[in-house]
Amino acid sequence: MDLRTLILLLSTLTAVVMLLSSYFASYRVQRQLLIDHALESNRVYAAKLASITELFLQNALKQLAYSAHGLPGTLGNSAALTQETERVLAQGNAFNSTFVVDSQGVLRGISPAPLRGLVGQRLSSPGALEALGERRPMVSAPFISAAGNLVVVASQPIFAEDGRYLGYIGGSLYLRQHNVLEKLLGEHFYQDGSYLYVVDAHRRMLYHPDPKRIGMLIETNDLINQLHSRGNGVQQVVNSFGVEMLAGFATVPIAGWGIVAQQPLAKTLAPTQRLILDVVELSVPLALLAGIAIWWLALTIARPLWELAAGARALDLPDTQERIHKVRAWYFEAAELKRALLLGLKLLHERIGRLHQDAQTDPLTGLGNRRRLDFSLSLLQADDRAFCAIVLDIDHFKRVNDQHGHEVGDQVLRALAGLMRTCCREGDVLCRTGGEEFLMLLPGASLEVAIAVAERLRRVVQETPIEPVGAVTVSLGVARWSGGEQDPLMVLGDADRALYLAKQNGRNQVQVSEA
Repeated sequence: MDLRTLILLLSTLTAVVMLLSSYFASYRVQRQLLIDHALESNRVYAAKLASITELFLQNALKQLAYSAHGLPGTLGNSAALTQETERVLAQGNAFNSTFVVDSQGVLRGISPAPLRGLVGQRLSSPGALEALGERRPMVSAPFISAAGNLVVVASQPIFAEDGRYLGYIGGSLYLRQHNVLEKLLGEHFYQDGSYLYVVDAHRRMLYHPDPKRIGMLIETNDLINQLHSRGNGVQQVVNSFGVEMLAGFATVPIAGWGIVAQQPLAKTLAPTQRLILDVVELSVPLALLAGIAIWWLALTIARPLWELAAGARALDLPDTQERIHKVRAWYFEAAELKRALLLGLKLLHERIGRLHQDAQTDPLTGLGNRRRLDFSLSLLQADDRAFCAIVLDIDHFKRVNDQHGHEVGDQVLRALAGLMRTCCREGDVLCRTGGEEFLMLLPGASLEVAIAVAERLRRVVQETPIEPVGAVTVSLGVARWSGGEQDPLMVLGDADRALYLAKQNGRNQVQVSEA
């Protein structure tokens, strides 16, 4: 498989993956936006209904408060009480019934007319007992009346001028019958399966689109569990039919009710399919244009490398160098490969005979030999790359051979080669050029770096005992070639002279050529 095919495959795969990723990301973003918008819309709607319900109940209590202010002098007048309850009931359509109860819980007046047969009875309903016990403006908890209605009572206490508690005036809301509250909560503006419900602080259902559920106690519902502690917010829930819903909720402080507006998740996400199809329709033509551009770029990028590869396969042909010269290497990697091929071709023609015949490694130490040194110098000169040369010699090595034998001497040479490897940099060239003579080439190194390397090697050799000889020392000479027309071999001569000076000055030291 050639580079052009690889580029095309990789580019196509990348484009497909990115396109699918963009589709998926678009879907996820649109999905989350729809969910967030629906949750926030339901929260705002629930909060608005809660605010309106709060205002409605406050107004209802104000109506009762106005009436309660004028009742202390008429509690014994049945006709006046009947007239007042009729007036409050007719003043608006807030209540299903209005009534006056004295401090003993006895019903003194009530409207509408069909209920007046109850006048004179002592009321024992939870709402009546709660109003008598609290003696303050309030909205009672829902309760089942004697007639079987689910009732909420709003009440205002009646006090005499001397502060005595005389009873209360109240208005009832039948939650299972039509009234203002039912119309307020029942006309939901969504038509997509959305609905709302209302529960009180005791988890009793006050309003639900399904009338059969009004009055039920809700035992298990995570949202209702948190409703009154959180006040208002949003949550994804599963309703009693197993349908995922997006719910927003708010509370009515005056009554302790919670209003929950929710809509089906599936209905909310229905537009995402159309959105994704629109994205696909818009992106496919652009993807085709991008594919054509990728194909053309792959051909353009691969052509220089393909031509260089063809030249590399035919290095033994006489016209290869000319063909490589004609390759239009218009970007960095291709230009470097072209330069390397031309340089390698030149060196190959000059050295191939000798490189095939001679080994470049000293068999005793594993370092390079003279041929390796010559080859490395040629490369550095061809690249016009500056380098430093370190020439070193073991001090009194003849004494080692005389006292311990040549086998031990060979061990010392091998140990020194190992120490040289530990002190050199990656890319440095290490050679054994004679019996106990060694050389290091440091391409690109400054003279200061070379001196530091030489000094480090000198100390390491001095401080490392070599059994059975013990510590040995080395003398080192350093020189630098800065490129240009100067023969690199002259630098080796400079390093040799520096080495000779080190030996003259007492050995075990580093000397630098001043040339």
